Amino acid sequence: MSETAQHKTLERPASDVSGAVGWVGLVGLACWVLICRNWAQVADLLNLPGPRLPLSGPYAALTGVLACGLPMVLWSVLVDKVHRRASTGLDWSGPRPWRDGFSAAWVKLLGLWATWAMIGAFYVLERYYWQGSYLFAIQLLGAAVVPLALLSIPYVLWLERVLVERHDGAWHFGAMLLGREGWDGPHVLRYLRSWAVKGFFTAFMLSILPGNFADLVNWQGWQGPVALTNGLALALFVVDAQIGTLGYLLTMRPLDAQIRSANPFLDGWLAALICYPPFTLMAEGGPLDYHPATADWSHWLADYPALLWIWGAWLVLLVAIYAWATMAFGLRFSNLTYRGVLTHGPYRLTRHPAYVSKNLFWWSSTLPFLATTHQWSDTIRNTVILAAVSGVYWWRGVTEARHLAQEDPKYRAYSDWAQRHAPITRAIGRFQRWLFD
Repeated sequence: MSETAQHKTLERPASDVSGAVGWVGLVGLACWVLICRNWAQVADLLNLPGPRLPLSGPYAALTGVLACGLPMVLWSVLVDKVHRRASTGLDWSGPRPWRDGFSAAWVKLLGLWATWAMIGAFYVLERYYWQGSYLFAIQLLGAAVVPLALLSIPYVLWLERVLVERHDGAWHFGAMLLGREGWDGPHVLRYLRSWAVKGFFTAFMLSILPGNFADLVNWQGWQGPVALTNGLALALFVVDAQIGTLGYLLTMRPLDAQIRSANPFLDGWLAALICYPPFTLMAEGGPLDYHPATADWSHWLADYPALLWIWGAWLVLLVAIYAWATMAFGLRFSNLTYRGVLTHGPYRLTRHPAYVSKNLFWWSSTLPFLATTHQWSDTIRNTVILAAVSGVYWWRGVTEARHLAQEDPKYRAYSDWAQRHAPITRAIGRFQRWLFD
């Protein structure tokens, strides 16, 4: 191979999401948070009725998704023109007549509505969804069913005019239910896996929105390194939750944000699901709970003010990278799915910036090797358990990489580039070679 050809093989592939999308969403969300925090002054200025209190309710949190989502959609369509990409599976050059799509559209609608009915049945049967923070999410999804069903009719008919491959997953599932010829089993399985991801994680994301958003709007802790660190970390977790929720809601072809495929590997699903309720193994009292007999960083560093500031800045940096990793997805954030390849932002540092930063945050904030009981057994136990938690996230990363490499040669090219040029991935690779060679 010539030197020029070798250089080309090592170039970083272009990202499927532009770097600006997440940032315009962040600006929109920040503006909404400021309005909510200062609602008394805003209401006075506009002479609006009602109490002069911060807007910290669940619907204010939900409006935050709109506040960050609208700029992201507009940027994607007007600037990046994602709807014109071939990867959408749409061809706008010669729309078919409306009447040509009626037959296939009703089959797709049957498949789509049947899918929603299955997800709804799962929510109804699983008692976990009818308590605590999940109750708001389930009530919201229940109220949205009829409007979404009505809106899906013109949406499906509209897309039917421009779809390149008219027999998509919804059609195959609907045709299977009707007993029509031509449906394909693998297509149906891919389609149902995608909706299983969307159904499971949409409810989860909606459930965590209100609490964190309310805490951020009402947060007043500017004094001292600990309070400031906690407040900034909270703000960054809100960014992650808001943009992450948007990713599950906008899996739409015209935005080039459709789910291309969901992870087909059972171990990938197991590794992901044990990190989320109701299956969480890391929850309080769970087998991977590493918190007993620990105190957080502020306890152990309380007598060292300068170190508190340094350690707090380190923790904020880790959460910022975590939130940045979600922002980099733009409209495409989702677990267990392939929705394009990201190579920009924190993905220039490592293939899994969210997992790396999240686990470093847990190690740095919990300090499991320091036990309040001063017992070696607690020190060893918590250190080993947190190492096991990190192992779970390593497992998730491996299964995700396997899925993406199977789906897209661009990811394989990016992975090869990262092994040579992404500093964290390169360092981990060197450590593994040192460990096992």
